[in-house]
Amino acid sequence: MSKTAAIVGSGIAGIVAAIRLAVKGYTVDVFEANAYPGGKLSGFEQNGFRFDAGPSLFTMPQLVDELFELAGRNPKDYFDYIRLDETCRYFWDDGTRLTAWADRTAFAREVETQLGEPADHLLAHLDDSATKYAITEKLFLHRSLHKLSTWANRDALHGYLNLPKLEVFKTMNRANEQRFQNPKLVQFFNRYATYNGSDPYQTPATMNIIPHLEYNIGAFFPKDGMIGITNSLVRLAEDLGVRFQFNTRVTKLLTEGARIAGVVTEGGQPEPYDTVVSNMDVVSTFRKLLPNARQPERILRQPKSSSGLIFYWGINREFPELGLHNIFFSSDYRTEFDRIFNQKTLSDDPTVYLNITSKHKPDDAPPGCENWFLLINAPNNSGQDWDDLIARTRQNVIRKLSQNLGVDVASLIACESILDPRSIEIRTSSSQGALYGNSSNNRFAAFLRHANFSHQFRNLYFVGGSVHPGGGIPLCLLSAKIATDLI
Repeated sequence: MSKTAAIVGSGIAGIVAAIRLAVKGYTVDVFEANAYPGGKLSGFEQNGFRFDAGPSLFTMPQLVDELFELAGRNPKDYFDYIRLDETCRYFWDDGTRLTAWADRTAFAREVETQLGEPADHLLAHLDDSATKYAITEKLFLHRSLHKLSTWANRDALHGYLNLPKLEVFKTMNRANEQRFQNPKLVQFFNRYATYNGSDPYQTPATMNIIPHLEYNIGAFFPKDGMIGITNSLVRLAEDLGVRFQFNTRVTKLLTEGARIAGVVTEGGQPEPYDTVVSNMDVVSTFRKLLPNARQPERILRQPKSSSGLIFYWGINREFPELGLHNIFFSSDYRTEFDRIFNQKTLSDDPTVYLNITSKHKPDDAPPGCENWFLLINAPNNSGQDWDDLIARTRQNVIRKLSQNLGVDVASLIACESILDPRSIEIRTSSSQGALYGNSSNNRFAAFLRHANFSHQFRNLYFVGGSVHPGGGIPLCLLSAKIATDLI
């Protein structure tokens, strides 16, 4: 008889953990409180417009492809994507515009032409990003940091010898200021701190590994939209015999000494399992499902990452000057991050990220229209007056976009939905609505995430953005790989 596993939560890491365990021969049940899978990586439709609800940038597609290959399937039978020719279009209020081309040489030429920054400065920065990634990849991203074997092998030795290149004692902003002459390009690369919900004026320069994913590996677009990642992996999991139980909230993990005996669902009976994997935020896992267990307070009380305020707008017009990914920068980046992380509020001049999937998937919007996903970096939920902040920020966003695009954006909004830190917290059980778990605003952040396994219960494991190695789709996929490799 095969061993059994329960997965708590069907975020992307939970789905992947289910697939990997099914391939190992486990009988797997996935319990999901919502009516849909994917967690933050979900979607919805409104008034003829389709929106991806959460993550909008797709990098490292090989991590998805390998799951189908692991199961002996052809990835193209389930999932397909294209490599983007351009990564993002950037706008500043003074009229400066910049297209980040996927081709490094073309991008460097664009930077020199538009910003006056020598092309070799950009290329050197991307090379440095690749070097940082090569040092950290096998050591930090593919292994548990909480196992002695991780620190006693050839990859670890390579990391020790190259530690100075990681610039752990320098902030991202400081490193970028030393690299570039033009403050706009400093701001451009400081933005990558937001990819794990951090502050470029605090987070270590090690985080300059992030641009490597976009510019040296590439940015991609799933042909069915980001929801295509979730849907294809759920289909694969079901083909492997995984059972998904939606609208089924786990309320307790049963303990028997040093092991988890099973799960209890809302209004249901206890169900025994050999292994339990929590894709729930690690804070919620301990506080809600294991309230009587020893609480790892040092980790659970770490400052949380930033959150997000998202406006989903159906727009009654097309804009040829906009691409799939667009950024409208704040004129005072330092103040914006000070407001988010220190004052726990929103800037009156926020940076606006605008994603328009109808650029590549026309049926995501009615003819002549566009589906706008607007993300503004926001503080996590600490009891702010969100209704006031949302109303004020909405006007600031409309003002900024109208100024940059030369049109009254408010008059073009045909429909609207809003997601804020409160609703993120409710829908995904993310502590304080943080998008990436603990903040990465100090050099020890990697060691202040919970391990992918429990030190108390020998058959309990953790996956997702709140544990090692961190948030974002690629790292969530890797968390599932690390955890299931340990089982």
